[in-house]
Amino acid sequence: MITTFILEGTLLKPNMVTAGQSCPTKYTPEEVATATVTALSRTMPAAVPGVTFLSGGQSEEEATVHLDAINRSTDAKKPWALTFSYGRALQASVLRAWGGKDEGVKAGQDELLKRAKANSNAALGKYERGSCKGFAADAGLFIKDHQY
Repeated sequence: MITTFILEGTLLKPNMVTAGQSCPTKYTPEEVATATVTALSRTMPAAVPGVTFLSGGQSEEEATVHLDAINRSTDAKKPWALTFSYGRALQASVLRAWGGKDEGVKAGQDELLKRAKANSNAALGKYERGSCKGFAADAGLFIKDHQY
């Protein structure tokens, strides 16, 4: 039996190209964007419709700013949709605002809507850095030896 792999039905879910947590060098969002777009342009067929980035332990704000820089980048053609599929970088402020308490539900919902809107803007290259303040926006979300 011959199996056909249809690239048009594929979404890639990688991390962005960022420095490792122990790397002393902090790269700019533009440098992260250049490295990420370059890696994708060298390896991913145009037939793949999109990339849904993981946050990879970045803070909420870092992940949003990097996604925005990637979408603003003009370093290479980007024939794919470049968006987010964050876990920790979408939920950290939500969980802190909610706190597991009934009275925190509305605050948690508000945080989720706020961060989702920020990431939606970043997916369009229209996010204004620092415009989304949250309960955990700048908190580091890296977990050593994290396993899914």
